[in-house]
Amino acid sequence: MSQILIVAKFGGSSVSNFDSMNRSIDIVLSNLNTRLVVLSASEGVTNLLISLSEGQEKAQRTYLLDKIRSIQYSIINCLKLPDIIRNEIDRILLNITMLSETATLATSDALTDELVSHGELMSTLLFVQIMLERQIKVKWFDVRKVMYTNDRFGHADPDLAKIKENSTVLLQPDIQEQIIVTQGFIGSEMKGRTTTLGRGGSDYTAALLGEALQATRVDIWTDVAGIYTTDPRIVPTAKRIEEITFEEAAEMATFGAKVLHPTTLLPAVRSGIPVFVGSSKDLTAGGTRVCNNTKNPPLFRSLTLRRKQTLVTLHSLNMLHARGFLAEVFNILAKYNICVDLITTSEISVALTLDNIGLTSTSDSLLTGNLLIELSSLCRVEIEKNLALIAIIGNNLSKACGIGKEVFSALQSFNLRMICYGASSYNICFLVPGNDAEKVVRVLHKNLFGS
Repeated sequence: MSQILIVAKFGGSSVSNFDSMNRSIDIVLSNLNTRLVVLSASEGVTNLLISLSEGQEKAQRTYLLDKIRSIQYSIINCLKLPDIIRNEIDRILLNITMLSETATLATSDALTDELVSHGELMSTLLFVQIMLERQIKVKWFDVRKVMYTNDRFGHADPDLAKIKENSTVLLQPDIQEQIIVTQGFIGSEMKGRTTTLGRGGSDYTAALLGEALQATRVDIWTDVAGIYTTDPRIVPTAKRIEEITFEEAAEMATFGAKVLHPTTLLPAVRSGIPVFVGSSKDLTAGGTRVCNNTKNPPLFRSLTLRRKQTLVTLHSLNMLHARGFLAEVFNILAKYNICVDLITTSEISVALTLDNIGLTSTSDSLLTGNLLIELSSLCRVEIEKNLALIAIIGNNLSKACGIGKEVFSALQSFNLRMICYGASSYNICFLVPGNDAEKVVRVLHKNLFGS
């Protein structure tokens, strides 16, 4: 586009209630170039909808539906003219009720995607109604008209060409005239069925639309004022990073930093679109700018933590000096649509963690009975649960001298279950028992960042 265009995405905490929605609207209005707004579901709603998709007993269904209704009505009841939107929300709630009853008969990934999409539909409708009551020129838009994906329900892949084509035709003309509010996280496949981009996919939606419309910047508004050296809830003295490269931010997101979805940065990197991360609770608090290059990048940039990791170790004497063993293992994992996250090998064993980022399931459910039977036909399978993955993110880590001593001498009192070092110049990763995770982060942060 020839004009300056900012795409703004607001997360669940930024649209959790009437007041937070109004604060987010104030942010939109604070920059006239913010023309496209992407919203998550109100905080907590997606988790409630996922629970409904699992096929609950009637009493639990009623409880979950009441909680969803309560969140929506707490916003409706603050409107000047609530009747205008109440009927539409009630229609959606009825649809949720019927789909949740269907889930008691048979669950599926397609049904789950259809159910959870309603969270974003409701939050955007309510957000638009508040803007209309504030006399703002705005239009509600169903993102499924442009966000075409494949049919990998639960973690669908976007069709970039179709997104570009449809955004140019359906979104670009309207953006010139008014603010457009649309949904993150959801899309549609070729048969018209609703899909999702995976948990946290609203960030990804914003970046994809920003890429399609040649946006000037993508703003991610959340509950923290930017990206920090580690989670401030674990280390209150964590420092905010003013500016960070795409590579560093992508590593952080991949290894557990929840402030950005792991795939968010891919469209931004491809198109060179800067990303700003700030707090919707305080517009004046500043934030973090993610861009191509920064001045004097530090050796250590941040620490991340990813919980609930499962380590799978495969033992077989047949591996010794044998060809093709790993190929067989990866063929089996590919058959079950499983991505390997980290991997280490020895002469007779392979240890790996499974990548469940973005999925609504856990790594436990990835290890199905059929998968384990096939793996067991090749080797002895050992599974360890309740681990945590800690990653040190930095620059040129594989080339710096003394890194191992500096890091691991600080951790000598902890049991390190697996270490990955050297494959990337941007990270050092290791698994620790889940109960030790926060202690490890605090110790490392004090040693590497001085607080």
